[in-house]
Amino acid sequence: MKKENSALIKSASVTVKSVLKLKKGEKLLIITNPDDESLDISKSIYDAALTAGGKPCLMVQETKNQLDFTDDAVIGAISTAPDVLISISRNKLGKDRAAIASPYRIGEKSYESTFHYLVSGAKKSRSFWSPGITADMFSRTVAIDYDRLKKECLYLKAILDKASSVRVESKAGTDILIPVEGRETFCDDGDFSFPGSGGNLPAGEVFISPVVGKSSGVIVFDGSITTRGGDIVINTPIKVKVGNGFAGDIEGGKEAAILLDTIDKGMENATVFEKEGKLPAGKGGIYRKNARNIGELGIGLNPAAEIKGNMLEDEKAYRTCHIAIGSNYDDDAPALIHLDGLIKEPTITANFPDGSSTVFMKNGTIAL
Repeated sequence: MKKENSALIKSASVTVKSVLKLKKGEKLLIITNPDDESLDISKSIYDAALTAGGKPCLMVQETKNQLDFTDDAVIGAISTAPDVLISISRNKLGKDRAAIASPYRIGEKSYESTFHYLVSGAKKSRSFWSPGITADMFSRTVAIDYDRLKKECLYLKAILDKASSVRVESKAGTDILIPVEGRETFCDDGDFSFPGSGGNLPAGEVFISPVVGKSSGVIVFDGSITTRGGDIVINTPIKVKVGNGFAGDIEGGKEAAILLDTIDKGMENATVFEKEGKLPAGKGGIYRKNARNIGELGIGLNPAAEIKGNMLEDEKAYRTCHIAIGSNYDDDAPALIHLDGLIKEPTITANFPDGSSTVFMKNGTIAL
């Protein structure tokens, strides 16, 4: 018999009561994998939801990676549009085969996932997704001060929403200008209590999609990075040259070689998927090109998060920012990959349309 984990139970209770604010009678779908840790977390949330008077349902599918497809039965369950959608996965939820072939559309926006269509598009459900979460991470990083997190998220969002561009610099050598004018800043503040809200758990970041084709400079990743084999802590910094919004030359040690291999595989699979009919005709080239797109700038705000070699937690760590290569969150640069890379102790300057600027993070410290 397993020993009861009080920290896990507490975090599950905080998840249901404070993060989701689950109401009596609400339907909650939890999608998970069969490994012990994913199941333990999912069952703790299931039990907390029952205690709160909700109607949870737990589904288990095999572990998926960035290029796998979600099981059809899981997509069918998601399509019922429960009040709450949760993905607790060892790696990824998986891609939505039918929605990629025939995306959902609302106005000019398209959604290649039923899950994200119901949350971000139709706003019928609320959600969180936790790719790669562990029991230790869930226990340490979920029961935090959400009032403080929301305050800091709103402070940074107010700056980024007004900015025309952002400059990121670091002592390790990062110096990149990222245009963001007209882009929306997203807050992963842990408030997933209303239809259309959603984000990661653990929560704790603000993030924005750069204007496509405009970023330029140099990125030096020196924290951790996502690869097709999993997230890795970086020992030898990875230098990425960026021009016209896309990653060019990649230099460094074995970590740089792994990153390059992952990007190459994302490009190769875009072509293969189109030939196999997994991508609509004409989309293979778009997905291939965007495998090198600069797709996100994010800033970590969770005081309990640490750099562990697990991006779900790493990207939330205080005193860091992350830049992603691959798809973005404005859905105008689709790709099969989204590779987050951490920059430690950055200095970040927001430039505004009137020519003024402000340094809102100095060597990793937020200038509140």
